[in-house]
Amino acid sequence: MLLPRALAFSLALIAAPLTAQDEAPTRIMSQTDAERLRTVQGITLQWIDWDRRGDVSVSEDANGVWRIEGEQLDESGAGVRVSGVITEIGKDYFLLDGTVAIADTPDVGRACSATKVWRFGATQRRSYYRLREFEWCDYLTDYVDIYFAPGLR
Repeated sequence: MLLPRALAFSLALIAAPLTAQDEAPTRIMSQTDAERLRTVQGITLQWIDWDRRGDVSVSEDANGVWRIEGEQLDESGAGVRVSGVITEIGKDYFLLDGTVAIADTPDVGRACSATKVWRFGATQRRSYYRLREFEWCDYLTDYVDIYFAPGLR
């Protein structure tokens, strides 16, 4: 039985909530990369569209814990969502302790979701961080990219 997209995404992003006092402040080892994340400019999944980015935001709470939320959906609601705590920001990478979920793309009925520590990296002087696990779900290669200002390369 296939779940409706909105329900599948919602279930995928539900995790046991932690209170701010349970979370350690985000480790920042690169101020350049911290600035990149403060100025994120969108998220894409290649199955949807590289020219029309989805919304993504990064926030920092009073305890120094950074969070990221983002999604890129097509007209039918298929797409990618990311959500969670950024635990570490280093030179050309960040670690996300959270959920990556892909639904109904490139094929209707495809449902991929995992909650764990994910590594995003900026390589070859590109102006985006790419999820460094490409075939994590069902052996299809997914490019999940989070963009920052090109001037911060």
